[in-house]
Amino acid sequence: MLASTAYRTDRDVAHYDPTTIWLHWTTVGLIAVLWVIGQTADWVPRGPVRTGVWSIHVVLGLMTGAVLLTRVAWRVHFGRVLPPSDTGILHAIAKATHFTLYALLAAAVVLGIVDALYRGFNLFGLWSLPRLGTGDTATRHSIDEWHELAANLTVLVACLHAAAALVHQYAWRDRLLDRMKP
Repeated sequence: MLASTAYRTDRDVAHYDPTTIWLHWTTVGLIAVLWVIGQTADWVPRGPVRTGVWSIHVVLGLMTGAVLLTRVAWRVHFGRVLPPSDTGILHAIAKATHFTLYALLAAAVVLGIVDALYRGFNLFGLWSLPRLGTGDTATRHSIDEWHELAANLTVLVACLHAAAALVHQYAWRDRLLDRMKP
């Protein structure tokens, strides 16, 4: 069975539509950049540069929320539906992984927005988000920890998702990654 899939041509592999592919890879890029900023921004000395780095993080987080909403709407209404690449338990694991990724990413975005609004975050020193919280340090710290946990779990599950795709592509040679090529 595996030998026959190794000789398929590109025309034999079903592809997702260009919008689905673009939204997928944009999400990947945003998650990677946001996670790196989240892990390293506090290394920058306090002041306008750190404020700028965190402002970029907040703006990219809001963009991620918009991309996620667009992705879900596109998938439900317009996106190309491909047949599952697996059956049985592997199909169930793939569906659960995709659902978990969407849920964790949504949680990270919502918690990030709650965190910024609770603090009354100042974007680039030019514009302040409204402060909706009391400023209680313990509450702010708790919101921040939940946001960080959701972000870290998103990255962990995304890495497992990527590892599974690489196993499909290079061990099982079923050309699964070709579905996400433009």
